[in-house]
Amino acid sequence: MSKMAIQVQLAFEERFGSAPEHVIRAPGRVNLIGEHTDYSGGFVLPVALEHAVWIALRPRPDQRVVLHSLDFAETAELDLSEPQKQEKGWQEYLKGITKVLQEAGWKLTGWEGVMMGDIPQGAGLSSSAALEMACLRAFAEASGKSWQPQIAAKMAQQAETEWVGISCGIMDQLISACGVAGHALFIDCR
Repeated sequence: MSKMAIQVQLAFEERFGSAPEHVIRAPGRVNLIGEHTDYSGGFVLPVALEHAVWIALRPRPDQRVVLHSLDFAETAELDLSEPQKQEKGWQEYLKGITKVLQEAGWKLTGWEGVMMGDIPQGAGLSSSAALEMACLRAFAEASGKSWQPQIAAKMAQQAETEWVGISCGIMDQLISACGVAGHALFIDCR
């Protein structure tokens, strides 16, 4: 188990009083070929990084998500029945994922978790896509849904575009959902 997986698990135990049921990871990326061509219909060749966003979580018996970010020293609390758009910030990515999953017909289960990551923000390494994929994976685990990485990537892209308001291609979410350590992923975005 990696150092970050252990750290996020211990932080969960400290905050919530027992061990998490799931520990998930979503990596950042670098792109080898095709910068800015995923949203203009070209080819890209990204590689998943060791740097990632981690969430330790367990399902809750209600319709609430409580997610504490160790990196921001903030806790997001979200009522699944009515996600409200409020302001910019990492919480909006969680809310956007929630809204897209609900629109896709997912019956969501609440969960509580602790999150941390080591992807530098604003460095072009897709920290926001990793956050989206980690949140989506957390919902899948808590709600007992099978993991379908290509579908998940499209949902995360939709959340970032429609809820967060950032027009983006599919590369960042797809490599975070499908990436395998030590391998590049050729993506034809035509």
